[in-house]
Amino acid sequence: VQLQASGGGLVQAGGSLRLSCAASGRTLSSANMGWFRQAPGKEREFVAAIFRSGVITYYADSVKGRFTISRDNAMNTVYLQMNSLKPEDTAVYYCATTTHWETTRVSDFGSWGQGTQVTVSS
Repeated sequence: VQLQASGGGLVQAGGSLRLSCAASGRTLSSANMGWFRQAPGKEREFVAAIFRSGVITYYADSVKGRFTISRDNAMNTVYLQMNSLKPEDTAVYYCATTTHWETTRVSDFGSWGQGTQVTVSS
């Protein structure tokens, strides 16, 4: 499967963005999906994940209550709605698949696509 993240951009603090992760090559309906981000000079970190059914989700504490992950299996797409953005949310955001559940480890995810840049100005 090939993943392509999009929807990033420049936004002021307090603003919102909606990221999309489109898949090609195979259906995502059987895959658990996650979003990660990587800021300059920092390690890639977990942001959110969603079970293949779309019913169960979990989040990093730093984004809980502000970000919402969702999916549309018919569209083969996963989304990340980001509200109340902060300058510390600035990073390149990536989506990936996993066969695991309740994991936040980068090594448990695969099929990394190209990321999308999110920049939040203060």
